[in-house]
Amino acid sequence: MDEQAHIPAGYSYVRYGDMRLNPEHPPLLKDLAGLPLLFLNPLFPTDAPEWISGINEQWIMGDKLLHQEGNDAQAITFWSRLPILILSVILGIVIYLWVSEWLGIGAGLFALTLYAFDPNILGHNHFVTTDLGIAAFTFFAVITFIRWVKNPIMPNTLLFGLFLGLAQLTKFSGVILFPLFFLLAIVYAISRNKRGVSEGEPSTPWQLIWGYTWRYTIAVIICFIAIEILYFFNTLNMPAEKISIIADASFKANTAAAHIAKATIDWMVAKPILKPLAEYFLGVFMVFARVAGGNTYYFFGTVTNHATPLYFPAVFLLKETLPLLILSLFSLVYAITRLTTSIRTRTQSTGLWMAQYIEHNISQVTMLSFVIFYSYLSITGNLNIGFRHLFPILPFIYILITKIVWDACHSHSERYSSVNQMLAKIFTGIFIFWIVAIPVIAYPSYMSYFNEAVGGHANGYQYVTDSNYDWGQDLKRLKIWVDQYNQCVANLTNDCSAKLTSSGAVPTVEPISTLRIDYFGGSSPQYWFGSMFKPWHGELAPEPGWYAISSGFYQESSHKTQVAGEWSYRWLEKYPMVARAGDSIFIFYVPDQTVPDKTTQQTATALDCANQPELSEECYRAANK
Repeated sequence: MDEQAHIPAGYSYVRYGDMRLNPEHPPLLKDLAGLPLLFLNPLFPTDAPEWISGINEQWIMGDKLLHQEGNDAQAITFWSRLPILILSVILGIVIYLWVSEWLGIGAGLFALTLYAFDPNILGHNHFVTTDLGIAAFTFFAVITFIRWVKNPIMPNTLLFGLFLGLAQLTKFSGVILFPLFFLLAIVYAISRNKRGVSEGEPSTPWQLIWGYTWRYTIAVIICFIAIEILYFFNTLNMPAEKISIIADASFKANTAAAHIAKATIDWMVAKPILKPLAEYFLGVFMVFARVAGGNTYYFFGTVTNHATPLYFPAVFLLKETLPLLILSLFSLVYAITRLTTSIRTRTQSTGLWMAQYIEHNISQVTMLSFVIFYSYLSITGNLNIGFRHLFPILPFIYILITKIVWDACHSHSERYSSVNQMLAKIFTGIFIFWIVAIPVIAYPSYMSYFNEAVGGHANGYQYVTDSNYDWGQDLKRLKIWVDQYNQCVANLTNDCSAKLTSSGAVPTVEPISTLRIDYFGGSSPQYWFGSMFKPWHGELAPEPGWYAISSGFYQESSHKTQVAGEWSYRWLEKYPMVARAGDSIFIFYVPDQTVPDKTTQQTATALDCANQPELSEECYRAANK
């Protein structure tokens, strides 16, 4: 879905030095995706009114670049995805190298296995979106922070500041790293002072805190220098007034926050040296406004635009693999048990014990703090649009699990008999085989993956949709299915076409000439189906013929509160689903003689009114008009 906005934005940045498209996301990943397109040199309509005078017309410009200018959409998509795929490989390598240095090669391989065979990662690690990228650069920022906080020499400070900046240039959610890192640095400084200073170290806690504070300030300065440099090149040819125009359109609300955002942008735009940072803060303010506005989503039979704290815990339990969930539970119980035992048997004071624990385990403390802090913000936030928003915490979950498993194995190995050790190895081997087998069996249903406990990828749409299940990934599969079906019917081979349907029955001997498509995604049904395509949505009155409906739209339309006299996809429930394109696009055939009429809809609406006492009497009157 979001590639329709990110791909044209990235190409326009590197080709024209202009960030008028998609300013609500930083440019780093889009720049990487846009660079290979310079060699393709696709046509980009800079003479289009949407580019010249439009306000962030990213979706229209994306459709033009990919589908309306005679460019090769598949080549553009492939080459722009390649840098993201390479980044995902680099992330896996860094996870392996860092854990291997810390815990050994076996642990490094185990952590890499958890990452590389997670179907959720495999489902998103090639898309031109920010989700994999922010997971990678957040991880890089955290490990450079750990290296810096242990040894805050200037080279480590500069490296930490650089990766802190790269995280900000990947996604604006990276701003949460600023307070978290500062707080952890202060806590670490106090811990070092508490257990006693070494020779040459500051002798008072305030001296140690000040030492970390000014070095952290240098890292933040380096961070914003990196932001300034990259935004400078991305806004080199962007008129300053365009930034103000976008800000005017984005912050129309008559609120103090909107006025402050607009005034800040106007003040910075007036100073050429601050123009890059004006574009940066424009994006930051746009994201805050976006989060505050929420989104409409389907979740466990309800359709709402109000966030629920149950959303992210639920999608984590539904979409993560069972072995990872079991390992997570084991790690949590084991860690709590060990921590409780350590507290109960300590010989020092509580303060000294805590100081020593934090200093000796700063890697685990940092990773766990980020997981808790990020999870809290996600759970209490107002944007419920997909498990992908939890990607930044996944590398740390893999590593924390690995640390616990390795500790458990090595701390008790001397107590095991040879038989028990053999059984433990067999059990571990079976467990690793299970982890590896899951994505092999689930292929290619990675985006729509749900674990076996809830029925797998075939049933996931019943619980939650959007990018958890349906992000437009199956439009080409729909095209393949339609072509195969038409070829079978044209050759009068019913056995052939019957194999393509869920029931094995051929709905019609006529080829599909018109297909009503309600598609949620960034591709173009018009591009793939030409004159066969008929745009559709759930509020249109039923017609006989063929339908292809994205599961997200189907669920939202079928479960939303029914408005009197308005159609939804509930009428389709009495028709068997002919087939599915991939997992996410549902295919129906409606015979001419069974099309529901308005009376049927009025009766259904009246029943909705009767079943919802909170609806007013106007509902009854409208339903029976």
